Amino acid sequence: MNPVRDQNLMWYVYVIKSIKSDYWYTGSTNDLRKRFNQHNTGKSTYTKPRGPYKLIYYEASLDEQDARSRELYLKSGMGKRYLKQRLKRFLSLTG
Repeated sequence: MNPVRDQNLMWYVYVIKSIKSDYWYTGSTNDLRKRFNQHNTGKSTYTKPRGPYKLIYYEASLDEQDARSRELYLKSGMGKRYLKQRLKRFLSLTG
């Protein structure tokens, strides 16, 4: 355990969008690059059939529980509405 590294550990809540369809997936991780790569290389069972993906949104947090709570919110009806409103310009540009 490295106390310096552990203090700087970030947790991420992210949203990826399938390039093939309009399917969105929301998740959380402490290594966003590695997790995104897993989604795009078919190593994530749930998202495997819908890849490849592009990262369309993420938030950073210093606390795992905060990130997981935010993930649950973004998966709720209100959270999905928040994301659609927040990404309105992006969504209109991508069709």
